[in-house]
Amino acid sequence: MLLATIFLLGAIPQSAQVAKSVANAPVEVAAETAGARSLPAMPVPKTATEAETDGVSSSLSSSVAAAEAVQPPRAALPIQPLKAAYTRPRETRNQRIAWYALAVTGHGAAAFDAYSTRLVIAGNYGTESNPFLRPFANSSALYAATQVSPVVMDYIGKRMMVSQNRWLRRMWWLPQAAGGGFSIGAGVHNMGVAK
Repeated sequence: MLLATIFLLGAIPQSAQVAKSVANAPVEVAAETAGARSLPAMPVPKTATEAETDGVSSSLSSSVAAAEAVQPPRAALPIQPLKAAYTRPRETRNQRIAWYALAVTGHGAAAFDAYSTRLVIAGNYGTESNPFLRPFANSSALYAATQVSPVVMDYIGKRMMVSQNRWLRRMWWLPQAAGGGFSIGAGVHNMGVAK
């Protein structure tokens, strides 16, 4: 980082006047202290007798002097942008509540699907038809494996909720609702087979 800073500062060209003024700084300071030029510290105001000799009344000259008094500089207003450069949509409180409700429903439905699948397989009424879940069908790992899909649907729904696309923001609930619906449907089907 230090090396990058040195290269950056070394690459900035310096003008000849800056180099001269830095090199000759002690000489110029010595020339000014010698009294090469003398500037007045402050202009001298007119007295009342000078204003009357000019043909102007003293009341007018006092009002002119008051008007010409030093005014404080007007501070410029800071520049404000017309609109924000980038605003990302945010979720509302109601959307957050609905997202959590759909997440709980989806995970509960996946657990119900895993329970009913284990019931069907244990009773030899059928087999697991999902090739991704087939390796877990004969163990309790099926409960954990079925939770992967709701987690993915929760993530997709959250990303859709804060998307820049207006249509995706309106349909954010669809992945979670569809995942939960499929799990409930599969669980109900398995329970019907197990009877």
